[in-house]
Amino acid sequence: MARILIVEDEPDLQQVLEYNLRQAGHDVLSAKLGHEGIRLAREHRPDVVLLDLMLPDLPGTEVCKTLKEGSTTKGIPVLMVTARGEEIDRVVGFELGADDYVVKPFSVRELLLRVQAVLRRGKSEPQEPEALVEFGKLRIDRGAYRVWVEEREIELTALEFRLLVTLYDRRNRVQTRSALLDDVWGIQADITTRTVDTHVKRLREKLEAARDYVETVRGVGYRFVGAPGEAVN
Repeated sequence: MARILIVEDEPDLQQVLEYNLRQAGHDVLSAKLGHEGIRLAREHRPDVVLLDLMLPDLPGTEVCKTLKEGSTTKGIPVLMVTARGEEIDRVVGFELGADDYVVKPFSVRELLLRVQAVLRRGKSEPQEPEALVEFGKLRIDRGAYRVWVEEREIELTALEFRLLVTLYDRRNRVQTRSALLDDVWGIQADITTRTVDTHVKRLREKLEAARDYVETVRGVGYRFVGAPGEAVN
């Protein structure tokens, strides 16, 4: 059983989600306003937040940003539920740290499967913070979600951090775009492979002096070098 927080202002949809999540064995909390959702997330530390983007008091994107920047809430997975399904909206959502993105109208079964995928991914991650990882110019603290390049800390979104760690953990092995979509997002998301390219491009830009640790394998995907000295400047 997991604790699920629903932040949704449509009463009918909120009731449907509450009923089906409880039927699936979950403990459910609900909020109709963004500020209320943030408060509940801080007080109850849910396992997943289902977040509508169009709320009466503030945008769902602002709620997501606040949760992902909070010291006690940044590790909580956020699944955005919205009627806005354009690719740019999805990219913005993932950039803010959303873990998945479901477009209305959707089937309840699909939503439950996505919630399960997010929960499985959370259980598979290390439960205890690992020691600092040092790789040439790069240093990663998994437990604190912090990254340094040449002793200077860089700011990554939750999604960028997960992408970096996934590539690092599989260093010296090529990762296809479809594999990254499946493993980083936790599900075979209905988004184009250009989204993967966009995120890798932005990650490399932020890594600056360590950007060449992430290589492009043309026609296939991406590879994190096996050793710092392998990077081609």
